Amino acid sequence: MASRRKFIGALFATSCVVGASTVVTPTIFAEPRRLAAAGWAKKLVEAAAAQIGETVIYDPAYAGLDYPGGDISRQRGVCTDVVIRAYRDAFDIDLQKLVHEDMKQNFATYPKIWGLKRPDRNIDHRRVPNLETFLTRAGARLEASSDEAKFLPGDLVSQMLPGNLPHIAIVSDQQATDGETPLVIHNIGSGTKIENRLFAFTQTGHFRFPPELVG
Repeated sequence: MASRRKFIGALFATSCVVGASTVVTPTIFAEPRRLAAAGWAKKLVEAAAAQIGETVIYDPAYAGLDYPGGDISRQRGVCTDVVIRAYRDAFDIDLQKLVHEDMKQNFATYPKIWGLKRPDRNIDHRRVPNLETFLTRAGARLEASSDEAKFLPGDLVSQMLPGNLPHIAIVSDQQATDGETPLVIHNIGSGTKIENRLFAFTQTGHFRFPPELVG
């Protein structure tokens, strides 16, 4: 863990829960262009944006959590925590509980990257591959695309950073100064921020998860 933190500090950007990436300079924008958003998506984006300046530390350390509704200090977190907190704050949807319950019933369908033999409600929902699996099973996965117009506010985009390190971000309702590329809200190493990183890394998943998909 110490070497990983040193790596994070040296390279500035990092992936969710474990990993790091090379530096990609974000676009500087003075006059954000707003994108139209569905009602539910507007609430989700607002809940994610409210974490900017609140979550200021990237902290991938394992922690025991309450269940359901467990969380670490909101000053800290990783990329998945941005998503988890946004859904809780906007809709009272608890991804910790949803992922854990689905994993209990369908453990064999989830990745075995970490050598687990049973679900762990403290960490499973905070791992990008597990969120990708859950969202796919929930019917939220969309076709991969390089077309900016296909990404709407509130969409979730998972990415693979250099070194095969997973990451996830929320598409915002703001565009970069190119007038085309949506900015994303995420925590990639120094707290929750809004940046021009939608196409900065290889995309592994594009999801749209409105509240009505929660059974």
